Amino acid sequence: MGAYLVRRFFLMLLTLFGISVIIFALLRVMPGNIVDILYDAAGYVNPREKAKIEAELGLDKPIVVQYVAWIGGLAQGDLGYSYVSERPALEEIVPRIPVTAKLAGLALCFAVVIGVPLGVISAVHQNSGLDYLLRVLSLTGLSMPSFWLGLLILMAFVAYFDAIPIYTAPPETWWDELLLLSVPAAAVGFRSSALMLRLTRSSMLEVLRQDYIRTARAKGASERSVNYHHALRNAILPVVTVIGIEAAFLMGGLIVTETVFNVPGVARYLVTALTQRDYPIVQNLVMFVATIVVLINFAVDMLYAVLDPRIKYSES
Repeated sequence: MGAYLVRRFFLMLLTLFGISVIIFALLRVMPGNIVDILYDAAGYVNPREKAKIEAELGLDKPIVVQYVAWIGGLAQGDLGYSYVSERPALEEIVPRIPVTAKLAGLALCFAVVIGVPLGVISAVHQNSGLDYLLRVLSLTGLSMPSFWLGLLILMAFVAYFDAIPIYTAPPETWWDELLLLSVPAAAVGFRSSALMLRLTRSSMLEVLRQDYIRTARAKGASERSVNYHHALRNAILPVVTVIGIEAAFLMGGLIVTETVFNVPGVARYLVTALTQRDYPIVQNLVMFVATIVVLINFAVDMLYAVLDPRIKYSES
């Protein structure tokens, strides 16, 4: 187990290193930088002034030197300064992380609480009217874009409640924030719940056909015990994988949802920084999301051994 953890740790470091190189190189390959954007907006270019600003921002140095300087600062907790606001990048990024984390957590909770139980019910009542209804519901959720559902929700709130559930000012209480985030979380979580419903159903159907399930029924175990204790416990591994993938996606993939509901989160800020060529913000936000994805994948691997004792991470 110890050797496996060491290998995984170095693999995570190698993955993050590769991502840092790719994002750094891609940003420099893109045409134009923050100085070009500023001078294009002004409509006048003074070559000396432009070169002076590039030197102040360190953009005139070789790309390898820029990369080493960024990684060195990142290792020391120095994320640099935003080119746009001229504030420390850490001060720009940190306040937005809890907003996205809360939204992603609510959406994931909605998806798990709705999708997994309905998937079990659909599998247990296979080919019944309820099963067909749940399958249609899941297909609807997978086919419906979350941003379109979000727009429908906004229009429904305007039509029936004469209110728009979007961020206009920071909520005063945690309850206000919960109510405000629950609407976009439901819009995003509906698609994720549909995915988990279908996956739970297919995994449960496969397990329910196994011999040990028939043996448990023959020994007189109740249907509730068979379905939830024996079947679901062995069918949950693929669902756990999807939960991990969805959690990683929700931390950085809510660009459209945060835009529609005016949520001041990480994903929306990342797009804004990208259009402005704000390199320090983009680089650090991408590394933050990549770190979250790597850690979640590691946690899911560790959870496999807890859920299924047959899985062992041996020294070999």
